[in-house]
Formats: sequence, structure tokens, C-alpha cells
Amino acid sequence: MTRLFAFLALLLPLVACGGGDSTPTPPPAAEAPAAEPATPAHVALFGTLPAPTGAWSQDVVDLGRMLYFEPRLSKNHDISCASCHPLDRFGQDGLATSPGHAGRHGGRNSPTTFHASLHFAQFWDGRSPNLVDQAKGPILNPVEMARTDGAQVVDTLASIPEYVEAFKKAFPSRTPAMTFDTVATAIAAFEEGLLTPSRFDAYLGGDVSALNAAERAGLDLFVSTGCTACHAGPAIGGAMYQKLGLVEPYPTEDVGRAAVTGRDAEKFVFKVPSLRNIARTGPYLHDGSIAKLEDMVSIMGKHQLGKQLSDDEVGSIVAFLGSLTGEVDPEYTRKPELPANGPTTPKPDPS
Repeated sequence: MTRLFAFLALLLPLVACGGGDSTPTPPPAAEAPAAEPATPAHVALFGTLPAPTGAWSQDVVDLGRMLYFEPRLSKNHDISCASCHPLDRFGQDGLATSPGHAGRHGGRNSPTTFHASLHFAQFWDGRSPNLVDQAKGPILNPVEMARTDGAQVVDTLASIPEYVEAFKKAFPSRTPAMTFDTVATAIAAFEEGLLTPSRFDAYLGGDVSALNAAERAGLDLFVSTGCTACHAGPAIGGAMYQKLGLVEPYPTEDVGRAAVTGRDAEKFVFKVPSLRNIARTGPYLHDGSIAKLEDMVSIMGKHQLGKQLSDDEVGSIVAFLGSLTGEVDPEYTRKPELPANGPTTPKPDPS
């Protein structure tokens, strides 16, 4: 009997634990490694997306928004800034080159207006030093809005009573309040607010979960490959000129900045574009000749860095670039109601 009790004592723990099942208990699942925060080196490389300077009153910004969408700035009253830079498409019309007056096309791609205020110069060749000067360029370009001079623009706007009052309200200390310079200033003031904070900004600000593992790996590869030699700072570009075909010549007839400076040393040199919203602002390059972002990354690796990137490497970098797509403020970018013509407003001129 004593031996029976001893046997039962040994058996009871096995029954309580399902001793009849010989399957071993699986070990607990391993926890996923914690996401790594942005390194101080990353923060130093890209900085922080700045807010608008606040240098302009709300009246100036509101007037600039109207003028951004105003087709009567053009000779035939059919082209506005928003025609080539639609704000509901991240400031880029998706065309290789944009149609202007009488349907004519220029030779260069229309870059996005988002984050243009962060660039150290404007246009692909840097011929304008700031947004105010840049805003005048398309208006007076015969292939774009085709105005002969700024006086034509002022005469048209001055014939519209609501604009007369809007300029007086926006520029109360200027006499006259409405000039070609204040037209451009208002447009530039509005464009200064065209900023799109992205998940990458949240990541740099300390939100580790803002980027997934593939995007973080792409960021590391973007840096280690050498892309940040040109694409750094808050705009992730837009801060320097660089030769297209720095390591291996790139086939193009556009001499770039040399057409502005007359210097042979600046042949094929262009302003480095911003990469913010780059996944949504193709086609790419100064001539809009590259349709796919993957192809653009591969071309940059070959011609700018002398590296033949694998498909996996290209895909990794493209994954990171997708995190640069930001959020467009629908209220700020919404088209306002534009005033009606006055009795003396000039007629459209299709010639």
C-alpha cells in the first residue's frame, strides 16, 4: 500500500500538467526588436522643417492666394500659377513640360511650388534669387503667361474694384499699393506657406514609429550611398548647384546654369531639387524625361555617384523617399472666389 501511494504521488503532477501529452511547451515568442530613434547625425543632416516666417500679414497672404489662382495675370486670361503648379497635385502638373500661351511648351519641367521658399535660389538654373523675383518671371515669359511688361498686369488688376481694395488693405503703407512688385510680393508671401510636414519630420522629432523598418533601412542606405552630399537640409535639396553627370556624363543638350552665367565651367549645372513629396511630383529631371522614381534613383546613383545600385538598393531608397510625402493643408491651398471683371477690364488676347 505504501508503494501504491508513492506511485500515485508521482502520477498526480503529470495529470495536472497534461502528462498524457508528450508535446513540449513552446517557448514564448521572441519580441520584435525595438525601433531605433533618429540619430543625432540624421537630425544634423536634415534639420527641422521651418514654419513660415510670419513676415507678412494675413491680408497679404490672402491676396497672394487669389493672385496664385488668377488667370488674368496672363495675356489671354487663361493661365495662372496654379495651371502649371496645381496645389491639389503637390504643386506639379505631372507633365514633362507645361503648356503656356497659345499652347506652346517651354524646354524645362515645371518644379513644384511646395517648399520653394526653402531654396537658396529659384528656377532650375538659379536665375532668380528669391520667390518675389521668381513670381515675375513666368508672367513676363512669352512662352508662359506672355505679358509684355508688369504695367499690363497692373492695368488689368486695377480695372477690378475688388483688387484695388485688396491691395490697399494688404499694403497700406505703399503708395501706390498696387505695383508689379507688390503683385509678386503677395504671391511669394502665399507660397511661403506651402509646406507639407511629413512622417519623416515626425521621425526626426522623436516619433520612432513614424517610419517603418523598410523606410528606416532606406534612410540608412540613402545616407551611406552618398545621396546626402546634395540632398540634405530642411528641403532635402534646394541648397546648392551641381553638375548633372558629375561622375559619368549625362546625355542632355540643356547647358543649365551656363546659359545664365556664360561660364563653360557651369555647363550642365543645375540647382539640386528638393526631394520633399518626390514620390508625387514626377516626372523627373530638368526636362521631365524620367517617368519613374526607381529609374531616377538608379540614374542618380550611376551618373552622380558612380555606383550601380541593385534593384533591392533602389527599392530600399525609394521606400525611404515615400516617407517624405507630406500633408497638404486643404484650407490653405483651396482656390478662393475670384472677383468679377470691372467695366474697363481688358479683354483676353490670344495673339
